[in-house]
Amino acid sequence: MLQPSSCSEVAMVHGCLVLQSENPITTSGTNPSPWHELVKQSLLRELRERSTAWHRCIFYTVLVHQLGSTQEEHVLSVCRSGQFHFKKEAESFKEQGNAYYAKKDYNEAYNYYTKAIDACPNNASYYGNRAATLMMLGKFREALGDAQQSVRLDDTFVRGHLREGKCHLSLGNAMAASRCFQRVLELDHTNPQAQQELKNASAVLEYERIAEIDFEKRDFRKVVFCMDRALEFAPACHRFKILKAECLALLGRYPEAQSVASDILRMDSTNADALYVRGLCLYYEDCIEKAVQFFIQALRMAPDHEKACLACRNAKALKAKKEDGNKAFKDGNYKLAYELYTEALGIDPNNIKTNAKLYCNRGTVNSKLRKLEEAIDDCTNAIKLDDTYIKAYLRRAQCYMDTEQYEDAVRDYEKVYQTEKTKEHKQFLKNAQVELKKSKRKDYYKILGVDKNASEDEIKKAYRKRALMHHPDRHSGASAEIQKEEEKKFKEVGEAFTILSDPKKKARYDSGQDLEEDGMNMADFDANNIFKAFFGGPGGFSFEGR
Repeated sequence: MLQPSSCSEVAMVHGCLVLQSENPITTSGTNPSPWHELVKQSLLRELRERSTAWHRCIFYTVLVHQLGSTQEEHVLSVCRSGQFHFKKEAESFKEQGNAYYAKKDYNEAYNYYTKAIDACPNNASYYGNRAATLMMLGKFREALGDAQQSVRLDDTFVRGHLREGKCHLSLGNAMAASRCFQRVLELDHTNPQAQQELKNASAVLEYERIAEIDFEKRDFRKVVFCMDRALEFAPACHRFKILKAECLALLGRYPEAQSVASDILRMDSTNADALYVRGLCLYYEDCIEKAVQFFIQALRMAPDHEKACLACRNAKALKAKKEDGNKAFKDGNYKLAYELYTEALGIDPNNIKTNAKLYCNRGTVNSKLRKLEEAIDDCTNAIKLDDTYIKAYLRRAQCYMDTEQYEDAVRDYEKVYQTEKTKEHKQFLKNAQVELKKSKRKDYYKILGVDKNASEDEIKKAYRKRALMHHPDRHSGASAEIQKEEEKKFKEVGEAFTILSDPKKKARYDSGQDLEEDGMNMADFDANNIFKAFFGGPGGFSFEGR
């Protein structure tokens, strides 16, 4: 039984059968040939995809009808006689495609290569050319299909194998790419392009291997480096891009990670990995509710996505614990709030921003419980995680003030004011600077042993007690070293009483102003004169007999 030798012949025979349906082709002259139905069904499939072949078959069908042939062999001979014309037309389309390709008008080149394929679908070079055009358009997956078809039609087609390998490599399948390049070297063992591309494929495999190890080590910077190098050879590999984006998110480089994920989602809105990375960025930026929505969407696309499942579970748990801690704090239950914030901190150590807030919140709880050193430690941990966290600096600065660590307080308030120059922050800084200045001079309240809110009578009583305690005559029998120390203390007690017993001087002292502006020179101060005045003159007091 005769069989058509090309799809174009099949299309023409089908047209002949259809148009001559009133006088169908038969082998006996009475009944349709079994081959008639076989060809008809085959042609129906072909013609759904090839309108140009259909138009050609009309011409040849009319020709056969005019010849009046009812024989299969004659129909096929007529069809075969048209092959030359099809090939000639296909070559014309290919040449036009080549011209557009040379002009870098790849869309038009694609159209003409497609026409060439329609005219002659069994030509490997046409598929190879269209694959090259699709590669230039960045459509590597479509190009891969054409390249594979070209080598199916001609397994010795070197450029077809090269293009298939290049597509595999661009899509990140370095193993498949290596097999293609090795096949080229079997056909042409000196092919320089295949030799170079085989090295490139090996480099990509090595970058993948190193990245996998470094990801386990949590060396995310090195993973990003490896993926950047691999993407130079595999620019269309979504897998490499996703791994890079995930590591960028883990490094806190959220805008970069979001950009990579968004680029993928623009091409494939159902990509579960890209949806997961978008959610991960939001999660690490403390936008937990939005993050959960992306994780759920990713799980809809891929129910077994382990990372999205774990991240979704952590996000929900973290949100619940944080909210419970906030409620306990507002209710004044500081012990419970402390416990809840501590539990929340143990959920996900990778969530830097949320954990920074949790540390600061726990620091606030500790300050309420008057555990000021613990509060300072919590705020310090928050700042280590997020050195732009103003609230943590303010909370720590206040704790430094409360513990009289004024230099540290000034440093924190300076950082805050440099970042946010508000009147409130300026005042905080000024107050800390005043307290620092005051802390560096003599603390007259401490010298007298009284509180800063002590009354006039309390100050007098304190002076009387301390002056008698440190008077030089009381220590006349002591060693020279002790006498010198007691004399110094006696002088300081006199200074303290002179300042704190005078309302104006006391006010200036309390405000941190320089007392020397009032003409007081403590270097020339005589404590004995104050003592005599207080105790009523030369005969008013004596240590004899005491």
